[in-house]
Amino acid sequence: MLRLATTHGYHGVELRTHPEEPVHPGLDAARRAEVAAEFKGSGVELLGLAGYTRVAAPGDDEPVLAELRALLDLARDLGAPYVRVFPGGDPDAQSPDEADATAARRLGTAAEYANDLGVRILLETHDSHRTAADAMRVLGLVGHRQVGALWDVMHTWLGGEQPSESYAALSPHLGYVQVKDIASADDTTPLPLGEGVLPLAECVEILSRHGWDGWLCWEYEKRWYEQAPPLPDLLGPGREHLSRLLNESA
Repeated sequence: MLRLATTHGYHGVELRTHPEEPVHPGLDAARRAEVAAEFKGSGVELLGLAGYTRVAAPGDDEPVLAELRALLDLARDLGAPYVRVFPGGDPDAQSPDEADATAARRLGTAAEYANDLGVRILLETHDSHRTAADAMRVLGLVGHRQVGALWDVMHTWLGGEQPSESYAALSPHLGYVQVKDIASADDTTPLPLGEGVLPLAECVEILSRHGWDGWLCWEYEKRWYEQAPPLPDLLGPGREHLSRLLNESA
């Protein structure tokens, strides 16, 4: 992965920290040190850990908090500034207000631990809270600087928000932005950047116009779509497409 990033001119990567991946919270201290050294030697920045904690899920708080603390510890050990969490509310078991309150309570509890480690928790616009307006119901209750937002542009678009609306809501809390492309709302199979329907140019233009200077992270979900083309051959054209959008919006 690091070789691909350096070969194709990417400045950073987001690591998916599922147990099936090489890097996950179950790593021992020696392997964590090795991973951190590999990143340092490559010159590629580890921008975040994409965890799978579902902070709004029904059930007891402690297992969720323990999972989140383990993810935060891993981020501290590897030098990652952000960890991604999902909302994960269950509309069949909770009202929206209950899901919001559950997520806010857990994130607020974890915020001080994250602050001590120097890591920021980002709630992704996803699943039960796919729009920026949804995410802001939670973030507004938390009100802590160590808890912010990860803008997944596909989910806010699928939720019916315009990019300007999503940015306006998330901007005070924004950690970074995940970009991707898909064929349609009914077919979310990943496509090469620029070949689908997502308003990437508009998103980048809005970010640039407001002077936002954070990460654009290309999330390519071949893991869930076996028919998607392999990523390595797309990396060069994808970087060129993002660079062109940034130049055109400057």
